Amino acid sequence: MAEQKKEKRKLIRRLKRHYRLVILNEDTLEEKASFKLRPLNVFVTVGLTIILLIVLTTILIAFTGLREYIPGYSDVRMKRQMYSLMLKADSMQTALNTRERYLENIKNIVSGDVSPDSKEKKPPQSQLSKFDTIKSLKKSSEDSLLRNEIETKDIYSLGITPNEASTGISSFLFFPPIKGTVTSRYNATAKHYGIDIVGKPNEAIKTTLDGTVLLANFTSETGWVIGIQHSNNLFSLYKHNSALLKKAGDYVKAGEVIAIIGNSGELTSGSHLHFELWYNGSAIDPQKYISF
Repeated sequence: MAEQKKEKRKLIRRLKRHYRLVILNEDTLEEKASFKLRPLNVFVTVGLTIILLIVLTTILIAFTGLREYIPGYSDVRMKRQMYSLMLKADSMQTALNTRERYLENIKNIVSGDVSPDSKEKKPPQSQLSKFDTIKSLKKSSEDSLLRNEIETKDIYSLGITPNEASTGISSFLFFPPIKGTVTSRYNATAKHYGIDIVGKPNEAIKTTLDGTVLLANFTSETGWVIGIQHSNNLFSLYKHNSALLKKAGDYVKAGEVIAIIGNSGELTSGSHLHFELWYNGSAIDPQKYISF
């Protein structure tokens, strides 16, 4: 133990000894500079310098752009730009596909080449299950009686006047989009070219006739809108929906669910359906042909 203490004391003395570092001119042996040094001070200075260099290097790598040149590090801005470009490209592809289907649908309607067997499309099961609230609705006795009455009547017992029959609409057997209370009637003078029907919350909207979905989009005034082109230049329009279950180009049959009643858009003050019927480019009163 005594020898170890002596060695420690000798080491401490050596570290504390003073040394002089002299810089001489090799040719003239002239002293240019001299420094007083101690081994302990040299060790401390070198250690602090190494620690300072490590800290500065870490800061430069972590908070500057130099980290981009180190393997394993990636540029966050570059990743965001790539992700944004991927989303834009995907949106552009979707828009192009929608436009192609839209133009093809217009071409088929103009040429009259619309086949129910070949054009009928069913939405994905996941989409149907998301908005499928029909199973939770209770069947009313009034609805059953109305269905029975419509199914047992023929086309010529709908109470259509001879003047109306001359327009060609008498050949259609309309299916009511929803059953509810008509709160606002058709008024062409006030530019209200349809009727407003109040129904139950989350009630399913059904197409009134067989046809092809011509438009299915969102507008700020009328919310989620879906329009269906039927045969003989008849067009039906359904506005203010909360969700659409069909897209442009889909073929639908009379009574098929196409949307969910809602309160979307600026021109609405409650959950309802705004329903319009257009024949040969002119609006007609739906209540003359459909019992709501």
